[in-house]
Amino acid sequence: MKKIIILFFFTFHFTQGQNFTTEFEKSKGKETATYQEVIDFYTELANTYREISLFEAGQTDSGLPLQLILFNYDGKITPQQIKKSKKNTILINNGIHPGEPDGIDASMMMLRNIVQNKALKEKFKNIIIAVIPVYNVGGSLNRNSSSRVNQNGPLAYGFRGNARNFDLNRDFIKNDTKNSVAFSKIFHWVDPDIFIDNHVSNGADYQYVLTHLLTQHNKLGGKAGEFLHQKFAPELVRELKQKKYDITPYVNVFNRVPEGSFSQFFDSPRYSTGYTTLFNSIGMMVETHMLKPYDIRVKGTYQFMLTALDLLVKNGKEIRQIRKNAYKEVIRKDKYPILWQIDSSKTSTLQFKGFEGKRIKSEVTGLQRLKYDRSKPFTKPITYYNFFKPKKEIVIPKAYIIPQGWLKIIQHLKNNNIYFYPLTTDTVIEVENYHIADYKTSGKVFEGHYVHYNTQVSKTIEKKKFRKGDLVVPTDQKGVRYLLETLEPEATDSFFNWNFFDTILQRKEGFSPYVFEDLAVEILKNNPELKKSFKEKKRSDKKFSQNWYAQLNYIYTNSKYQEKAYLQYPVYRIVRKD
Repeated sequence: MKKIIILFFFTFHFTQGQNFTTEFEKSKGKETATYQEVIDFYTELANTYREISLFEAGQTDSGLPLQLILFNYDGKITPQQIKKSKKNTILINNGIHPGEPDGIDASMMMLRNIVQNKALKEKFKNIIIAVIPVYNVGGSLNRNSSSRVNQNGPLAYGFRGNARNFDLNRDFIKNDTKNSVAFSKIFHWVDPDIFIDNHVSNGADYQYVLTHLLTQHNKLGGKAGEFLHQKFAPELVRELKQKKYDITPYVNVFNRVPEGSFSQFFDSPRYSTGYTTLFNSIGMMVETHMLKPYDIRVKGTYQFMLTALDLLVKNGKEIRQIRKNAYKEVIRKDKYPILWQIDSSKTSTLQFKGFEGKRIKSEVTGLQRLKYDRSKPFTKPITYYNFFKPKKEIVIPKAYIIPQGWLKIIQHLKNNNIYFYPLTTDTVIEVENYHIADYKTSGKVFEGHYVHYNTQVSKTIEKKKFRKGDLVVPTDQKGVRYLLETLEPEATDSFFNWNFFDTILQRKEGFSPYVFEDLAVEILKNNPELKKSFKEKKRSDKKFSQNWYAQLNYIYTNSKYQEKAYLQYPVYRIVRKD
């Protein structure tokens, strides 16, 4: 390990004044490269070195393409050729939030150093390294020096929102942006064994330069989850410590001293590592501490990525085998968890390195504020809640049926390499269908949506006629977890909760009270069970008994006149019969 550290700093100093010296290095760690400087750097690197390839992978909302850089020891390679290779793969994403550019500069130096150093190049000969140099192109072009008010450098940087002001780290499932559609293409080209998303964050002050946000191991599940929790994560921490980089899990607190306890951040599929989990990649967010100087943060990110590469060299065959069988582990089970909660019966203990803090009077507000004292560092045991357990599970269906008119859903499946086929004739199929029984909707807009939550469904079994061209989507495929997380309406980041099916939440027909009054009498007369429930509701619900329209509506919605499309979830399940 000492040899690698010496190599990095030797190369760092050696390249000053030579070709491929980055803006970061020229400025002595004070500046980050502009978008155009990054692309020019990689274009020249690809023109100079046979091991580096540069590709465009679709458009972004900025109107400019999303770029992909590939390192392959054996020479130029296209994205389409990656799947034919027997090598391990790693995908590194930079600049999802361009105000957090640490990974942009660190990746430039890392790839340059690998191709310029024979020992490093040889070491990673069995890994294809894929790098997205700047994911949020529009945000990178929106350069400023003030939007990261708490951050300690660089002198100028990009903006968090993309060209349409979307936070791209909330867009991996819903695909509102061209950026995320292009990312999906890249992700499925590379099919990474390891995924790294480089970030910067701060919710507290502490001694660490590096924190990590790993895929939640219970959610990753199976042998992959066990490998991540029991082997990969401990090795990562140990190897970085040998390089003099202590690292701790992402400090999931805000405006308090992190002592006593905190919980692991739960990365649902809207986030990058939550999305990559759906395809059984080991996902890692690097979160450098924004209060640390920029040059130190970049060097820390550099060492994190090199360490991840080292561990992929060491564990590559095992990871590849685990991932190969991971989706089969899901299929073999009867149930799949779609909602999670902290399991407080299991915890880990961190020897946390923080700074003491106290509440003092604010000179601004005159009220109490938090003040850290960096002259008083501490190391204390902290309880870390990093175990989760299922809160709700669903029975895995044999297949889903999606009526052909739901084009946006179908396009999302195509973007994620999901296999489906059309019915060739009109067909009657026995299916389980969902009726939306209840849901809540956020009162505030979030990333262009009013997100639903606490969704509940009721279920019925029926024989339903489907039309020629309606789509059958088997679950026995590599993308099974993607299907379950998006098509099950109660799941956290389901397509229903992201408003893709909101048209079913509005009635298209209704009744005129003065006309329906007479019909309601007949309905109750011919339906004793409805008449009984109607009387009981009037007896037990005072507000209902005093609301004439609510009473008529109750009769209407429980009669044959209620429109079938209202609250009927339009994705159907073919139940497995073992």
